[in-house]
Amino acid sequence: MALQAAILLFSIFLILLVIGVPISISIGISAIVTSFLVVPPEVALFTITQKMVNGISSFSLLAVPLFVLSGNIMNNGGIAKKLVNFAQVIGGRIPGSLAHTNVLGNMLFGSLSGSAVAACAAIGGTMAPLEKEEGYDPSFSAAVNIASSATGMLIPPSGVLILYSLVAGGVSISALFIAGYIPGILMGLAVMIVAYVKAKKNKYPVLPKVSFKEAMKVFLDAIPSLLLIVIVIGGIVFGAFTATEGAAVAVAYTFILSLIYRNLTLASMKQIVLKTAVTTGVIMFLVASSSAMSWVMAYTGIPQAISELILSVSSNKVVILLIMNMTLLVVGTFMDLTPAVLIFTPIFLPIATQLGLHPVHFGIVLVFNLCIGIMTPPVGSVLFVGCSVAGVPIEKVIKPLLAFFAALILVLMLLTYIPEISLVLPRLFDLI
Repeated sequence: MALQAAILLFSIFLILLVIGVPISISIGISAIVTSFLVVPPEVALFTITQKMVNGISSFSLLAVPLFVLSGNIMNNGGIAKKLVNFAQVIGGRIPGSLAHTNVLGNMLFGSLSGSAVAACAAIGGTMAPLEKEEGYDPSFSAAVNIASSATGMLIPPSGVLILYSLVAGGVSISALFIAGYIPGILMGLAVMIVAYVKAKKNKYPVLPKVSFKEAMKVFLDAIPSLLLIVIVIGGIVFGAFTATEGAAVAVAYTFILSLIYRNLTLASMKQIVLKTAVTTGVIMFLVASSSAMSWVMAYTGIPQAISELILSVSSNKVVILLIMNMTLLVVGTFMDLTPAVLIFTPIFLPIATQLGLHPVHFGIVLVFNLCIGIMTPPVGSVLFVGCSVAGVPIEKVIKPLLAFFAALILVLMLLTYIPEISLVLPRLFDLI
């Protein structure tokens, strides 16, 4: 039954995706049709409806729309420019200074907003004209921006890690958040190393030296924005509040900060709330549909069948992890990060735990894999946004992106086979 169900489920899902049906609807329809194979239609429809409702009935899940709202307020609140100025001070004396500023800006803004697309648009939109003026190749600038935008999906707060926690069966959100710091920073450093080599080769300029007084002014300007990380993540990790309460604090803090900066109006706030509502609706329907698919897969034994199939290929842990990574990298090229986490966590997590991987370690590896996917064609959301803000055709960005992909895959292999990179901080804070 598992084989028949798997073939039917994934065939319908892929066919619907190919003909252009939205991914959440594709997931729901494929789950409903497959459920008819194993239970009577009236029972299937009742159970799937129940699973969809239960899938979004979670207090922890409230953190996602709140972090989305916080990120949208930041996009319109003048915070991005202050972070770019701060990043310029940090990376200003390295060859290819503006490229490094872009990377650091994405790491800072992405960690505050929790959105790769928002970071790519906000920081890339600010940096692209500056880099063009300084003689940077627009394709190279776009590649740097695209390759570093996803750092915020690992550096907390991250909505994707919250979703993984829920699908994985209550893995500690605090542990996942703190575990994402080193991998996220490594992702940024990998991009900076490649950018440094390219900048030296092409003799890209170094920014003029900034006086200590000017640097301190920029730093003091950025402190209110940077404090958001300290307040929210510190509060969550040390137990002052839950992830959901931390998200509410983030909304209140960014709202007050934007009012102080005088970059928020009643009209813009209305648009921010509307945009947040639309994004939340999409995410919640996706989570609900994925909950239905997860139930169908569990009921028909698909995860167990896939686990047995992979384990039958080899008993070598190194080989099995390599197969899982390769699968996720391919999946990431045609599926967005959120649905991929929701669908593949219940399939691969049992295999990972059977191999002795900690669920927190596996979650970081899974998200890192899929972060690479959102930079790649044919459906990479960050790829399209990055090319759009830089005004560069996609085909011209692919070649300079290859070196960044190679560096990121090397970091992925290190994360996969050296668990302590992800687990050292959660253990240090006694979270696992």
